[in-house]
Amino acid sequence: MDLKILEIASNTENHRVIKNYTHQSKNKNPLCGDELEISLIVKDDVVQDIGYQCRSCVYCQASVSLLSKWVMQVPIEKISDFVSKADFFFDKNFDQLKKINKKDLKDFKKIMNLENISRKECLLLPFKTLAKALKL
Repeated sequence: MDLKILEIASNTENHRVIKNYTHQSKNKNPLCGDELEISLIVKDDVVQDIGYQCRSCVYCQASVSLLSKWVMQVPIEKISDFVSKADFFFDKNFDQLKKINKKDLKDFKKIMNLENISRKECLLLPFKTLAKALKL
């Protein structure tokens, strides 16, 4: 296992319960049993706060940690675009992600790549859960 994944997963600043959330979703990976819950406070179509709880592998934990930091103060429209293209991290058509800010991609590319294709569903669970919460 790559130490980068452990390092990213250890950042748990948003691993918490959000009370009075406006959006919430629970999701489970049917392949491995990872479970994830995401709660958000959205105001004027911008994410103001996020919290997550998970019982999952380190790959899912790393992915949700990055995603939870990235979505803060981001408009729903930009989140929708990013989430809809998350599969491309594992695809030869990586070009589809070029429209997204390179700074945004840098950290995600450390864990979401062909090297970790066997853990694709674990890494994408936070994206699917976020999309479900925001009804994207």
